[in-house]
Amino acid sequence: MKKIFFFSILSVLFSCQNDDSDYIEINENLEFNIPDNFPDLAQDISLNYPTKKGFELGRKLFYDGRLSRDGTISCAFCHEQSSAFTHHGHDFSHGIDNLIGNRNTPAIQNLAFQSDYFYDGASNSLEMISIVPIHNAVEMDETLPNIVQKLKQDPTYVKLFAQAFENREITTGNTLKALGQFMTMMVSSNSRYDKYVRNESGGNLNSQELQGLNLFQSKCASCHATDLFADNSFKNNGLPANPFLNDLGREVVTGFETDRYKFKVPSLRNVELTAPYMHDGRFGSLQSVLNFYASGVSHSETLDPILNQNGVLGIPISASEKEAIIAFLKTLTDQEYINNPLFYFQT
Repeated sequence: MKKIFFFSILSVLFSCQNDDSDYIEINENLEFNIPDNFPDLAQDISLNYPTKKGFELGRKLFYDGRLSRDGTISCAFCHEQSSAFTHHGHDFSHGIDNLIGNRNTPAIQNLAFQSDYFYDGASNSLEMISIVPIHNAVEMDETLPNIVQKLKQDPTYVKLFAQAFENREITTGNTLKALGQFMTMMVSSNSRYDKYVRNESGGNLNSQELQGLNLFQSKCASCHATDLFADNSFKNNGLPANPFLNDLGREVVTGFETDRYKFKVPSLRNVELTAPYMHDGRFGSLQSVLNFYASGVSHSETLDPILNQNGVLGIPISASEKEAIIAFLKTLTDQEYINNPLFYFQT
């Protein structure tokens, strides 16, 4: 396991009200570990390295509805820990005034190992990622300056920001940094599969799961690559366009027709817990997803070539192979991450 640890610490001076002495509260840097089976980081976390107080502040902000216009929608509203921080059971994310978006809520695990975020890659900075839902008119519909003004009225936040940052100020930048620090630490790396490849206790896979692993490597891993089970790319996987949405995918960001219907390849970690699937949540089960790849892929100009081999669309998968692949995918569930109290709501 590769460890990244910065030994510099922030010291914040406070005057005790009962006497003239000062005390120093140490804001220690957290230890960030890169699992042995993971690739290198895609984000430079040294630019906003997680500290104990910064992480705690970010966690409080993550669960605070005041980040939305009317105080009802927090980040956690659409990112529930029990569902690997997705909005389980909802095709589309819900937001302010009970408005409904047009995309399924993605998981937010292992973000520091990713280079782009959202299905269309609207952000490439972990520190800036929160701006998108905050400003979105059907999600949180708020502005960062308004949020700062609300937080400044709360004595608890005044104290927490002073503890977390050297300038002690509640600012838009510090708000985004705190949320970024919290999400940086959201690493999921202790599934049964991880323990298997690292030869650790509890990493036993049965014969069907091992068959599924082999099938996955031959039929799926070209896109769901490395032990992140994603390759930081955008692909058109042949999903027929929803005529009611006409979601152009990556083209919305780049403006290039060559990016039409391309969406970010999602990680399959904890995929057992994150239904429904695809960017528009159209599939309610892993079985339906594999059925689609076996016989439902639609041709278009930007279809990924790997899904059109010698004029044959999709990926040939038999019924028994589907069962084995699903059995393997369930070994990617990381109960330690799902039940990690560090990410729970704290009063």
